[in-house]
Amino acid sequence: MSKAKINQTILELQQGDITKQAVDAIVNAANSSLLGGGGVDGAIHRAAGPKLLEECRTLDGCPTGDARITKGYNLTAKHVIHAVGPVYGTDDAPKNLASAYRRSLEIAVENKLKSVAFPAISTGIYGYPMLEAAQISLATTADFLLDDDSLERVVFVLFGDWAFEIFRKTLETLANKRTDIALM
Repeated sequence: MSKAKINQTILELQQGDITKQAVDAIVNAANSSLLGGGGVDGAIHRAAGPKLLEECRTLDGCPTGDARITKGYNLTAKHVIHAVGPVYGTDDAPKNLASAYRRSLEIAVENKLKSVAFPAISTGIYGYPMLEAAQISLATTADFLLDDDSLERVVFVLFGDWAFEIFRKTLETLANKRTDIALM
């Protein structure tokens, strides 16, 4: 595990299974239909149970770069924030990836949540390179937390040693360049 403090929020990096996180909301790397898929999306839908899909059907999808919130059903987390990241190489992919993280954080704050866990959005089937995704997601999250300190804890739950190390080194580099991020 790796930690930093930004404003009053603890930002954690850990390797593990996002479906088992004890947080107020986990973020789903969703597709625009919100009706489930492979990777993290499929794992979250399986763990939450069929009521998640039923609720997602009522939302009429979600555009790339935006997010929607549902209940968590059978998950430990009370909510799922479904963030739609971009396919790598598409127009405005970096802007849309940053927007997916920012909108997820905004929705968490709007719903008075205190803790949220993210996967590495768009790095699976959508092909986003892990290093670029880490740079965008961590910088976007840090910027958000400087402006809004109502979240107590933000966790990035990474699948595998390789992804964890890329995010850890990226956080370290970001903290060394900025005085507003304190590594713990």
